[in-house]
Amino acid sequence: MLHIYYGNGKGKTTAAVGLTIRAVGAGLKCAFFQFLKNGASSEIAMLNRIDGITVECCNEKSSFIIQMSDSEKAAVTARHNKQLCDALALINDKKADLLVLDEFLDAYNSNMLSRELADKLILNCPEAVELVLTGRNPEKKFIDSADYLSEITAVRHPYQKGISARHGIEY
Repeated sequence: MLHIYYGNGKGKTTAAVGLTIRAVGAGLKCAFFQFLKNGASSEIAMLNRIDGITVECCNEKSSFIIQMSDSEKAAVTARHNKQLCDALALINDKKADLLVLDEFLDAYNSNMLSRELADKLILNCPEAVELVLTGRNPEKKFIDSADYLSEITAVRHPYQKGISARHGIEY
């Protein structure tokens, strides 16, 4: 089943992490792949400690896309494509009952991965696999394929008051 947590509000990754914890607690094999994030977010430290969860991040990412050079973009794109291949292998080998692709939608929308490979993974995922996508602005084909579609909307956020992201809360 395809789950999509999308929108401009806080909580997409948090929801995906919560589902991952619930699933591993129930004995499911889980994989949590982050796109456009280098693994420095606090949730990754915890997920890495839990048996039954495979974690992959984009260690090549060190700045926002608009600040990256062409060579940095190429390295990040190559890493994302490797993550997609690794995710496909986990699914094909039946080593993941739950697969989270965190910030996937943003990587997809910014062409920081192979759309062909991504479409193959998303649109042909076996029904037995719970597949979670997070990010902003999902393509219509993903919305149409989703079994769960949750829009997270920012009504109010401390950022609007000039308060920057806080360790342990936003990252």
